[in-house]
Amino acid sequence: MTAAAGAPGVGPHPKPWPDDPRLDPELLEQGDHRNVIDRYRYWTVSAIVADLDTTRQPLHIAIQNWEHDFNIGSIVRTANAFNVAGVHIIGRRRWNRRGAMVTDRYLHVEHHASVADFADRLAADGYVVIGVDNLQGAVPLESYQLPQRTCLVFGSEGPGLTDELLAVCEQLVAITQYGSTRSINAGAAAAIAMYHWALRWAGSREMQAGNE
Repeated sequence: MTAAAGAPGVGPHPKPWPDDPRLDPELLEQGDHRNVIDRYRYWTVSAIVADLDTTRQPLHIAIQNWEHDFNIGSIVRTANAFNVAGVHIIGRRRWNRRGAMVTDRYLHVEHHASVADFADRLAADGYVVIGVDNLQGAVPLESYQLPQRTCLVFGSEGPGLTDELLAVCEQLVAITQYGSTRSINAGAAAAIAMYHWALRWAGSREMQAGNE
């Protein structure tokens, strides 16, 4: 069998070091083994966040945190991959960060103690709240045109979205399935939904025009 690859990243940077204020002297000295793309090797976290802020997608993600669901971290990691504008944690302030693999450091994460606080925040910014759950009345995600300023909302694994949060959703969408399982993993559903939004809006002319 082929031997597994070593730790990701790069080792110490050879001297003399580049004269760049975005670089972290400690990482230059010890090496950078973080889960970041090569462009951001040796950069400080603040420098990476500032650079990502220049290309954030106008998509928000919200997650109900009633049961300390392990999928929250996975959803946050995917949100980082799509460089969304914001992530909202509704309910408990402490959430399961294990699956995020510290990607939350590069995102803007907000906590909302109540559904009402969350709804007011999104409405103030002109966002449409879209729930993702395979409940009665949901329309197929693949046939639904998500608005550009969308906030996709996900519930806990198992119980899904609460009635209170469903009440503030303008639309409910579901991912069409073809097998015997009742539902797919919440983290997988979030990835599919974000990709569906990105197919229409990420890097589109409409988005670029809106940022000019």
